Amino acid sequence: MKHSELETTLSRLPDVDAVRIVGDDGHIVEVHVLATLGKTPKQIVRDVQSLAMAAHGVSVDRRTVSVVQMENESIGTVHRPAILDIDEAPNGSKLTITVSLGWHHERHTGTATGPASQETRPRLVGEATLGALEKAVSDDVAFALANIELQTVGPRTIAIAVVVMVAGGEERALIGSALVGTDPAPAAVRAVLDAVNRQVPNLSR
Repeated sequence: MKHSELETTLSRLPDVDAVRIVGDDGHIVEVHVLATLGKTPKQIVRDVQSLAMAAHGVSVDRRTVSVVQMENESIGTVHRPAILDIDEAPNGSKLTITVSLGWHHERHTGTATGPASQETRPRLVGEATLGALEKAVSDDVAFALANIELQTVGPRTIAIAVVVMVAGGEERALIGSALVGTDPAPAAVRAVLDAVNRQVPNLSR
């Protein structure tokens, strides 16, 4: 397989703008990835490994992958919230999710705690995301996660979020979605952000 074919495939990943592979005789020495801040570098590396194997049967050593993320999605310049971090802290039967978003030169963090279950994990991620958003917007705005679920559509899994927003005494139901990669947590964040993104520019403090 030519490296150019793999580069083209990997460049189609969400949040990836460009890929350059260095190697010889079919052996991959380095994989350079230019990406936005939509995912953490570790998550992007996992996506690279999974897609390379699924699409071409190529095993990519994570140590060969370097990720550079550009400022166009950074905390200082983005006009909509961007994902900075998703952290998980298990404690026995409980799990605490912390989501950090970057918006208007500031970092906003939300947390949610619940059962340490894979079934409830996307909801905790969604609730933590809304918690971070509420710290970034006007005090007159409130969010609630009505529902979030993972659905299979053909060969793809999609995260779908239904968010209730109350602002200025008016209630709205907002729906967002995002493709799920190797980990549903980032997709849960993106689905929630997709639901509220059209409203967010008008809600800043």
